[in-house]
Amino acid sequence: MKTLRSITCLFILVLAANLSFGQNKMVVYQTDFGLKDGAVSEMKGVAMEVSPDLKLFDLTHEIPAFNDWEAAYRLEQTVKYWPSGTVFVSVVDPGVGTSRKSVVLKTKSGHFIVTPDNGTLTLIAKSLGIAELREIDESVNRRKGSEKSNTFHGRDVYSYTGARLAAGVITFEQVGPVLPPTVVSIPFQEAALEGKTIKGNIPALDVQYGNIWTNIPDTLFNQLKPKYGDMVHVVVSYKGQEKYTGDMPYTNTFGAVAQGKPLAYINSLFQVSFALNMGDFAKAYHLASGADWSVAVSLR
Repeated sequence: MKTLRSITCLFILVLAANLSFGQNKMVVYQTDFGLKDGAVSEMKGVAMEVSPDLKLFDLTHEIPAFNDWEAAYRLEQTVKYWPSGTVFVSVVDPGVGTSRKSVVLKTKSGHFIVTPDNGTLTLIAKSLGIAELREIDESVNRRKGSEKSNTFHGRDVYSYTGARLAAGVITFEQVGPVLPPTVVSIPFQEAALEGKTIKGNIPALDVQYGNIWTNIPDTLFNQLKPKYGDMVHVVVSYKGQEKYTGDMPYTNTFGAVAQGKPLAYINSLFQVSFALNMGDFAKAYHLASGADWSVAVSLR
């Protein structure tokens, strides 16, 4: 009897540990809604209605309208810094109400992304991997009384489902049917060394300052054997058309060059970046970011 009780207790502990991995009561929101109206508040209200014990956080609500590429990048930038089991609700959904799938991706790191499958998962699927992908069953995981609403799935489907998952009201298996482990992907130039030149993409700007962030990791850049002070030759293109060509020193900080002068450096995500010291590189040279922006880097 004592042995049976011990086995039962052990089973309960193991089950609780497995559940906690998927449901840690934290939900992180990302949208292109801005904060000028009540849309974000409505989403959070729905979550609180599911469970007032949830902890709700914001990634950003300033994704440019309809820009699923930037949504993909901000997830890539942020998800890995949160504990396993965190649920991310990402709603940049220009196809709301159409045939695009509403899904929850479980990464191999144990994070959950609730989103339309419209390209938003492009980068996170590559970096953290797809453990499993499920389509949201809206006959179960949709806020009651919202069936007539076709234009706010962020509130009625995604926030509702994400909150239920995070709170432990449903398991991941109860989200809906399993899908093949592939997602809609936006094509872009992946970082690659070709001879003595590294080609890559400009996934995002350091928007507050206008610095140019690339997807070229320091580990790849180091294959060129750069030293601080070396001149870096940079070519930036948009859809194959050159938009900027220039040389700048490789430094470890902005103040290593005079005010207004360009520099190449490794940013806080350990990727090659370009800046003007106390200036706006993107604005000065009319550059932007996205899947169609590419960069080529070499040493002089």
